[in-house]
Parts: sequence; C-alpha cells; structure tokens
Amino acid sequence: MTQIELARNGVLTEEMRLCAQQEGVSPELVREEVANGRAVIPRNKTRSFPRPCVIGKAFSVKVNANVGTSPDSCSLEEEKEKIRVAISAGADCVMDLSIAGDLRRIRRELLSLSDVPFGTVPIYEVAYDLAKEGRDIGEMGIDDVLAVLEEQAKDGVDFFTLHAGLTRRAVERYVPSRLMKVVSRGGSILAEWIMKNRKENLLYEHFDEILALLKEFDVTISLGDGLRPGAIADATDRAQIEELTVLGELAERAREAGVQVMIEGPGHVPMDQISANMILEDRLCNGAPFYVLGPLPTDVAVGFDHIAGAIGGAIAGWYGASMLCYVTPAEHISHPTREDVFLGVIGTKIAAHCADLARGNRRAYSWDLKMSSARARRDWEEQIRLAIHPPTAEALRKRLPLTDETACSMCGEFCAIKRLDIAKEERQYGSKEVSA
Repeated sequence: MTQIELARNGVLTEEMRLCAQQEGVSPELVREEVANGRAVIPRNKTRSFPRPCVIGKAFSVKVNANVGTSPDSCSLEEEKEKIRVAISAGADCVMDLSIAGDLRRIRRELLSLSDVPFGTVPIYEVAYDLAKEGRDIGEMGIDDVLAVLEEQAKDGVDFFTLHAGLTRRAVERYVPSRLMKVVSRGGSILAEWIMKNRKENLLYEHFDEILALLKEFDVTISLGDGLRPGAIADATDRAQIEELTVLGELAERAREAGVQVMIEGPGHVPMDQISANMILEDRLCNGAPFYVLGPLPTDVAVGFDHIAGAIGGAIAGWYGASMLCYVTPAEHISHPTREDVFLGVIGTKIAAHCADLARGNRRAYSWDLKMSSARARRDWEEQIRLAIHPPTAEALRKRLPLTDETACSMCGEFCAIKRLDIAKEERQYGSKEVSA
C-alpha cells in the first residue's frame, strides 16, 4: 500500500513518525494531512533514506534544489558536487534535470548521493532517447513514456514532475496570445507534440495508466505547470488558470487512485498577485500541496534572480505554498555553478524561514528568539552556531582583525548593545563618572 492508502487506513508509518519528529508535531497530524491529500511524503518503496520530509501547508515550508547537466556543461563530477552542496546547505528535496550525457548513469549516481527525496522530469529522458534514435518528438508514444517512468521508478526516484494538465485546448487557444508562450522545458516538449499531432496531450489521455505505475512504487506525482508564466506580462492569464483547473481535476483522480500528489506553480508573478495565486490553487486543487517555482516578482533581476526568487518565495510561503523551488543567480542566463547552487539554496531557505515565522511556526520563532538572546548577550559563538549557515557567519566574523573581541568590526567600542550594557552596570554598581 502507498503512504496515502496507509494513512487512510489509520496506519502510522515509520516515515510519518520521522516527519513528525522533525516538525515537532504529533504523528497523528502527519497521518491525517497525508490521508486527506493536504500533505505528501515522497518516498519510493524501493529506496530507503534517513531524511524523509512531509510537504504540506500544516508543516514548515520546504526547499527544493535542481541540479543536472546541459549540452554546454556536462560533467557528472560537477553535478555530484552540486548535489552535495545543495543538501549540506539545507535543501529538503533535490531534482535531477539533466539533458546531456549518459542520463541513466547521471541519475543513478546522483540518486545514490541523496539522503533526501529525489525527483526527476521523465519527459526529458524520453525526448533525449528519441533524439538519439533519430526520431522526431512528434513520434513519441505512450509506450516510450511508460518505459522511462518504470525504469526511473525501479531506480528509486521519489517524485516525478509530469505535465499532464497541459491540454490541446490551452495550447491552441491561449498560448498564441502570450508574450513568452511556453517557458517550461517539459511543457514545450508536450506542446510541440500536441501541435505536430493535433491530438490531446498523451500524458492527459493515458493518466490512469501512469497512475497505476506510480502507485506500484509509491512515487509521488508533482503535476507540472507547463504553462506557468515566464513573464510578468503573462502572469495569472487564461492559459495558466486553464491548466491549473485541469491540474485540480487530475489531483483528485490521483488521490482516488491511491497516489500522492502535489501541484507545481508559477513562475513570474508580480507581488500583488502572489496571494491570489495561492488561494486559487488551494481552492481549485482541494488543498493539495503547492510547490512554487520562485515565484519571481520581476523580470529584470538577471544575475540576481536568487534575490528576486527569495522575495517572491517568502510571500508565496506566507500565503500557503508548501515548497519553494530555489532560483540561482544564473537563472535565465547560464548553467549554474557550485556557488550559484549554494546561493540559491541559502536564499530560498531564508525565504522559507521568513514564511514559517509569518505563519506562526513555533520552531521558527524559537530559533529567532535564541538568536536575538545571543545577540543581546553579545555571545558571538552562539550567534555563529545559530546562523542559517554557520561557516559563512564564522568567516565574516574573522574577516577583519578585531579591536574589541566583545563587539564586531562594524562598531567596535561604539557597539550600541555594549554601551548600554556598560551604562547599566555603572548605574547599578556606581562609578567615578556617575558619582561625579
């Protein structure tokens, strides 16, 4: 049985207990949220790893990091280093988005390094195999898709992004009027297939067969937003909402089939529309966990999109997003480096934590309170220990020689906290200056 089926039968699984311990909540709450489809625990039946996580609105906001090769940067060793960096920096989930090299070897080696849930976009491998065989994307059949899905499921992949909600109606009726058309890589593959065959999306048409395969391995389905807006001008348009409506219907079918499901979301969305997008998903998808890609509240932050993504992600998390996909400084312009991956994860972790605070998460508040208390005591070791990335905090502390070890190199003897501490001591115990 799958996690959702076990939860519905009142069974508390090992994964539910581990997640409850990590979240500081009761195992029964985890079971109830999974049973109702408001949370998922991505974990393939064939794979065991020490850090499962529960993704849902009732729990802390999670962070996903993407790695993977490209035609211009195809080094397995580099991607292995990136996945280590992403997980050590705090990513709760990782995805392999490779589109160059030996995809099967890359996936299996990256998977072996991951002690957190691991996802893929299988349609990439389907398209890659077709290209190697000299076949056009229009020749893709459901057997090609199912073969890749089964192979990846047997390898132990925990969740698949599948763009099953991208319909022929949306592609033919709404996409042509968009500024950026289709910016999803997986979405564009299926849109091309639809246009060449003049047929309905084969993932939509064969959704029940796909669900049966996923259920066998308890692979969570992440319903991809192939028509997510790739420009502020396209935000919350008819194409996006048409697809979201279909995703809600597919999510219900997945739950009925005993398959865990979450929904992927935008995309480029201005700040004033982010809360509305969260509310729409919650209503249309009956509370299914929302996994947002950013969102990016501006198009012009090229080179600094990790900052834009953190701003949008914090707002999205505040209004109910369950997981944030990181954005790196290289977004839109380059294949990310190890340093880009690190900055993307840290920025998104900060966004997720800010959202947790705004949502009243007790553990998040306790963390901030401990940090504030350490600052009030000028306890520098404790501040470094509590930092979101202690090695960075420690390096900054030691970057300049200190004239006063009890303060920092920004203020020295003019440290506001220290001066008031001294004044308080002088007032309490007396001093020559005070008595004079």
